Amino acid sequence: MAGGEVVLLDLFASPFAARVRIALAEKEVEFESREEDLSNKSPLLLKMNPVHKQIPVLIHKGKPICESLTIVQYIDEVWNHKSPLLPSHPYQRAHDRFWADYIDKKIYPNGSKLYTSSDHEVKEAAKKELIESFKVLERELGDKPYYGGNNFGFVDVALIPFYSFFYSFEKLGNFSVEAECPKLVPWAKRCMQKDTVSKSLCDQHKVYEVVLEIKKKLGVE
Repeated sequence: MAGGEVVLLDLFASPFAARVRIALAEKEVEFESREEDLSNKSPLLLKMNPVHKQIPVLIHKGKPICESLTIVQYIDEVWNHKSPLLPSHPYQRAHDRFWADYIDKKIYPNGSKLYTSSDHEVKEAAKKELIESFKVLERELGDKPYYGGNNFGFVDVALIPFYSFFYSFEKLGNFSVEAECPKLVPWAKRCMQKDTVSKSLCDQHKVYEVVLEIKKKLGVE
């Protein structure tokens, strides 16, 4: 495969790919981004992720690593010279993995139902669970500046890409994230002050345009 030592099979609007871009930026790792068209997947993507056939895929020295949280942990272990994302203590590492897994099981599945389902009851139930999940995450944050305490860490990397979807969630769910979770938006804005984050995330309004396109393709009113 021609190209650099580190290649990311990417999709700029994807929160999962954004995690990888943030982690690489935190470590100051140069990489080649290859934007994928998921309606016409490249032979390289099909070869490198034959099981799920999805992005992101990090290709390091020709070897693929799949699934965003696995990739972020890999990046943290391989480029361990700066900006540690996971804590060194086994208990704290397990704690962070738990919350990252919670984000994957609660935020994206319920948020996506707001624009992929045409069933009003399904959407209302998803909205209710999404808001409750944000409140749970807000309680876990507490008064800390970041989920990693004083330092931006693994759980922050896992959650902050969904800030790009806040506008879409609010428009489609008819609620205010800040009104429901007053500590969560200030946390997100603190994260966005970091160039590694702000330059890695897709603009909220561009994400909303993508979401509307998905709704249109699915025929969801």
